[in-house]
Amino acid sequence: MSKSSKNNPAYSSPAGGWGALRSSAKHLIQSENAAKSVKALLRANQPGGFDCPGCAWGDSATAGKVDFCENGVKAIAWEATSKRVDSNFFKQYSITELQQWDDHSLEKSGRLTEPMYYDGENDHYQPISWQEAFKIIGTSLQQLSSPNEALLYTSGRASNEVAYLYQLFGRVLGTNNFPDCSNMCHEASGIGMTNSLGTGKGTVTMDDFSKADAIFVFGQNPGTNHPRMLGTLREASKRGAKIVSVNNLKERGLQKFSDPQSPKEMIFLTGTTISQYYFTPRLGGDMALLRGVAKCLFEKFEHDKSVLDTDFINEHCHGFEAYRQRVAASDWDKILDQCSLTRENIEQIATIYTSSNKVIFTWAMGITQHRHSVATVRELLNVLMLRGNIGKAGAGACPVRGHSNVQGNRTMGINENPSMDFLDALEHRYSFSVPRDNGFNTVESIHAMLEGKAKVFIALGGNFSAATPDTTRTHKALKNCDLTVQISTKLNRSHVITGKRALILPCLGRTEIDRQSSGEQCITVEDSMSMVHSSTGQNEPAANTLRSETAIVAAIAMASVGDKIVDWNTLAGDYDLIRQEISAVIPGFDDYNFRIKAGRGFHLQNSAAQRHWRTPIQKAIFSDARLPEQLVHERAQLMTKKPVLTLQTLRSHDQYNTTIYGMDDRYRGVYGERNIIFMNAKDINKQALKNGDRVKITTVSNDGIARSLSNFKIVEYLIPPGCVAAYYPETNPLVPLESIADECGTPTYKSIPISIEKMDNQQ
Repeated sequence: MSKSSKNNPAYSSPAGGWGALRSSAKHLIQSENAAKSVKALLRANQPGGFDCPGCAWGDSATAGKVDFCENGVKAIAWEATSKRVDSNFFKQYSITELQQWDDHSLEKSGRLTEPMYYDGENDHYQPISWQEAFKIIGTSLQQLSSPNEALLYTSGRASNEVAYLYQLFGRVLGTNNFPDCSNMCHEASGIGMTNSLGTGKGTVTMDDFSKADAIFVFGQNPGTNHPRMLGTLREASKRGAKIVSVNNLKERGLQKFSDPQSPKEMIFLTGTTISQYYFTPRLGGDMALLRGVAKCLFEKFEHDKSVLDTDFINEHCHGFEAYRQRVAASDWDKILDQCSLTRENIEQIATIYTSSNKVIFTWAMGITQHRHSVATVRELLNVLMLRGNIGKAGAGACPVRGHSNVQGNRTMGINENPSMDFLDALEHRYSFSVPRDNGFNTVESIHAMLEGKAKVFIALGGNFSAATPDTTRTHKALKNCDLTVQISTKLNRSHVITGKRALILPCLGRTEIDRQSSGEQCITVEDSMSMVHSSTGQNEPAANTLRSETAIVAAIAMASVGDKIVDWNTLAGDYDLIRQEISAVIPGFDDYNFRIKAGRGFHLQNSAAQRHWRTPIQKAIFSDARLPEQLVHERAQLMTKKPVLTLQTLRSHDQYNTTIYGMDDRYRGVYGERNIIFMNAKDINKQALKNGDRVKITTVSNDGIARSLSNFKIVEYLIPPGCVAAYYPETNPLVPLESIADECGTPTYKSIPISIEKMDNQQ
């Protein structure tokens, strides 16, 4: 039952606080293994403990003995559950039956504990030995017509060690087909920053947040997606930094936060104001907003030469004049129409920016999942560069990554388009001919499966079938494979949407002790601030049949390509040896094994933060991209007479990525259901609908493919007119596979043109 109201936010208390504690306690109890979960929590994000398997937010150097959030509690309790998905489970439930279960029901079934095999004939998974499973994978890969018929997918949960082995295995096999979760989230950040600054990573550290005069938060919801960031923003707000949020939904966490570790705020039921300023542009309008800010800066510069950092621009930048001309040619009417803010709003943002000497811009998928996302990222950087806010203390660019090691995976070489320098280093180290052609990204991989160009799909973690767009076609693509392999901890949608044959290989979780032939192992991860630190599991494994991800990948490699080039078994037996290999190949990892012994690890130096620009011309480059000619709703309106709305997919508060912990979204006032569409009151009235009506949602496109979802409940919400929001992955079927960002191929989950109509039979 929904308790949503017309007020925004429906949740009137501060984010965090007692609500977070009550939710955490509930999930600990529901895990049916509360003692194990609590023991693990006390070692989360601590030196000598394990890195939380949730978000990639950095650890403060002054973090206390308790350093976890509500999301971390859910992730740890979810992993420590006493429920088991074993051969008895699969004997009871057929694949066909499990396909009818919702995502929450699948994952709450428990931990996978035995290797399982679907032979394509029986409708049930059958138990299989590890040795036989590896033999099936090896034989399948060896029988391919080309190594490029293999796809090696990676989740951001994977450690540096297993990611390095995984990419090395793929290249020894002969392919660069490494689709990964980065392709679906922050690819635009990496490409945009590389084009502008010569590095694809954020330029700030946690220490910069303690020095910034202003922090601008674009297109993200920390309260749900990376709650520990709210602690950092809270400290910045309390010391007087200006925090400006630019997000089309007014998320509770960005308004007010009560730190559960603050006795004063907990006892007196108070909280700290996070954002002193909050602006809600139209979906897809952020680039226009930033262009308007730049326009204001140039206008101010005519009267006050201190507005722009001309010394920084002259010494460090290229393309300034072309950018200034582009800004001058950008029409105010178009800017205001695309962002749906007033000129006064934009001038206020510009004033806040110019009155602050040290400024950080942070952003997430509200920026990166649009057609013009790369151009928008570059516009963010343009505005930072105008005032020299790259490469100085307390300032810089901060793309906030999602999963805990998604950035580290890319550093380790999980990249379908690797640099030639990286490939040269591999070739020099291992003396084999490394494949040089670009591989398939995530969307390209789906097309390859559909077209029969890819036949074996191996997933190192994640939930590919749920996370990807155009669900019907993605499922068809997976079913078209000869073999699908899932290396996983929990049951999910990808285990029941199989190829003609399928394997489930159960692995250790982040919280569990990893014992190999040389003894207990630690792994390493890299957070959003480029800090690399160790993670050591604390709990006994859920079953003695589990293997580590590293051991599984090594065994697959051994069965597929043998050990003439790489001694996989020796590396898998001692992760120190893997780290020695990383040190020899990847810059910045000298003395890797020694440096991770430091309490909080070590920092990978960022060239742009040092004002060393690794672009072709050795300078930071202004982008002079045009504003989009039309936003998605304008193009789509030419295809239909029905009113077109722009849909964004988003997470509920009881969710992390595709993992749904529960059916509530308390900060938005929704309880017990997920088939929800958030709408502005004006749009509801315009279509003669009312709050609570059930509607059918249809994608507006001209590709001849019908994409619709039925029985979604309208919840009136303060969201800009013309924009709507609904939960992911339920609405992924509405995202066309061809609807991708220019230059990077990321699905446009935040800009889907749709129409809605009231269902005849209201429930």
